[in-house]
Amino acid sequence: MGLGDDLMVTGFVEKEKKKHPEKQIVIGNLKEKIIYDSLIYQNNPNITPINKVDRNKPIHFINYHNRNRPYVDYQKSNNNNWKWNMNFTPIPGKLYLSDDEKTKAINILNDAKVNWKKNNNSEFKAIIFFESTSTKIDDTFYYNKMKNKDWGESNWKELISKLKNDYLIVQSKHEKSKKYDGVYYSPIDFDFRVACAIINESNLFLGPEGGFGHAAAALGKKAVLYFGGWIHPKVTGYNFHENIYFEHPKSPCGSVGSICAHCEEARKFITVSDVYGKIISNLNS
Repeated sequence: MGLGDDLMVTGFVEKEKKKHPEKQIVIGNLKEKIIYDSLIYQNNPNITPINKVDRNKPIHFINYHNRNRPYVDYQKSNNNNWKWNMNFTPIPGKLYLSDDEKTKAINILNDAKVNWKKNNNSEFKAIIFFESTSTKIDDTFYYNKMKNKDWGESNWKELISKLKNDYLIVQSKHEKSKKYDGVYYSPIDFDFRVACAIINESNLFLGPEGGFGHAAAALGKKAVLYFGGWIHPKVTGYNFHENIYFEHPKSPCGSVGSICAHCEEARKFITVSDVYGKIISNLNS
């Protein structure tokens, strides 16, 4: 599963811990008797790490894995299209950042602010954390899915061009990131958790539906997210975020077996001006 999935389950975990305070909470595949670990679970007081599980004490096992995600309707899904469980709505997860992660994030942002002053005569209006590209974009299994979910490089490029003179835009840093002119790309390497710590210090997250959107929700931060017509905001979105969805008879298509013409239509229908307006209204609210 992805980091977004790991974040989604942490909200459920917190509720389960309140029901079973005396039990060790673990997450995994019950049928295969596998307990999962994730960088998302680090420092979470409600989840017992694998290396600290005491087999002699009560365990509450949360059966959550690739074949048992609550937002997917597995009976109706196939290798060409995933179908969604429209009866499911996520609750914000929990992310427990360390002091070191918070400090590193602040240092990266301080460098970004110095860079802004060096290259601009005016003050920035707000800080936007941005990422448009998944680390899975070139993975054979996920390629069609990620292409169909994407808003398109040309749209992101035009949007950044409209924002860059007024807003300090800081980008995530991973091997698949596409660099855009006007975005601060730190010379310091940092991982997903530090990226989340930067979101926590920012005014808004901007990007497609996915892991960082769930992180923003877990941290209670604003977000403007491109959903397109691939998945519905009801099943992986949050009502305090701006979820930009393509209302269409074929939405949400969940197409994974091929490059989807309907998703291309969504990219053209949802304009840069539309998304720009949503960002400004959210930052001003």
